[in-house]
Amino acid sequence: MDSHAILGEIPRLRRYARAMLGDRAAADDLVQDTLERAWTRFAQWRVGSDLRAWLFGIMHNLRVDQLRRPALATAPLDDYEEQWATRPTQSDQLEVMDLASALSQLPEEQRAVVLLVALEDMSYAEVADALGIPVGTVMSRLARGRERLRLIMAGQLSVNHLRVVR
Repeated sequence: MDSHAILGEIPRLRRYARAMLGDRAAADDLVQDTLERAWTRFAQWRVGSDLRAWLFGIMHNLRVDQLRRPALATAPLDDYEEQWATRPTQSDQLEVMDLASALSQLPEEQRAVVLLVALEDMSYAEVADALGIPVGTVMSRLARGRERLRLIMAGQLSVNHLRVVR
């Protein structure tokens, strides 16, 4: 495994993790964990296979593991407000925030596929390989995710995280 090839994938890993998690620190931790696992298990990588898909697969599996573990209460180290990149107009920033909010409302499996295809420009086959699912499943999750995202952005679908208790 060429260390330069892995270093070249770090920006994509960070971008995907930040879009998936919405928290810069948590995303950087996930990327670090992904790189650590890749280095310690480099013997498992098949020469000639897609390095990017392998790394995203590791990241996906780590994220699934995180979701399965109970959440620990944490406090931020710094009391700072995360700054968004400066946008030319206020409306641009609001649209980005609306999109980030809408993405966070998608189910995890749909969000992962939407981000890998739309943000990372991965092919359906690459996404299927990275997530360990059939290409048909990628296509259906993408279609459902895009439709749900469209409805959320149009204000026609509101995701309620409360459940009815009888």
